[in-house]
Amino acid sequence: MKPVWTAFTLITLSMLMQACGGTMNIHDKPISFSQQRIDLTREYIKQHYGLDVKTIDIEPRVIVLHWTAIDDFDRCFEVFNREVLGGSRPELQGAGQVNVSIQFLVDRDGSVYRLMPETWMARHCIGLNYVSIGVENVGGANGVDNLTDAQIQANIALVRYLKNKYPTIEYLIGHHEYLHFEGHPLWMEKDPDYRTKKVDPGDRFMRAVRRGVADLHLKGPAEIEAEKQTRSGAQ
Repeated sequence: MKPVWTAFTLITLSMLMQACGGTMNIHDKPISFSQQRIDLTREYIKQHYGLDVKTIDIEPRVIVLHWTAIDDFDRCFEVFNREVLGGSRPELQGAGQVNVSIQFLVDRDGSVYRLMPETWMARHCIGLNYVSIGVENVGGANGVDNLTDAQIQANIALVRYLKNKYPTIEYLIGHHEYLHFEGHPLWMEKDPDYRTKKVDPGDRFMRAVRRGVADLHLKGPAEIEAEKQTRSGAQ
């Protein structure tokens, strides 16, 4: 089935995007995102967030960094290109048919690929999909942190680009930190039993990226917990 967002990407295969403090090269490599996938995404939003929406547009508030647990770019792309969730992710079965997806995929040499429109909802992080932009990094097979320096620098540039483009973004987390948001106003998951344990992309990677974007003052786990405590005390 022909992807419905082809026109979005065929303007150019590679666009020079202005990032705060410099430029970065983002390559458009669209995954299949037909009307079927859009409809399945809308079903996911209704099931998990209780929202009956006409579009899958989001207002980004959070950037979530990941690793793919696969060390080959082409294999990673194949995973995201499928529209319907397969049987290889039993922990996700029963929580919706739409396949996992991501807005950005960073190869091991630091090349950045945009797989779908930045403000369409991707299924990549429980409880936060509707308010987040996700970045996957090729690597992390067998749970081993092998992400490269080039990927660190690419993530720093990409975070700067996204914050510059979307001033609504306030938070930067690793996937392994997502449960800090549970109980926070941005947390949206309605199913109390739908959680997965994550280790990616790890503390080393997040420390390095956070050092590189410290001047942006994006909030992480400590600030999220403080906001929850403030909210709890005010009630």
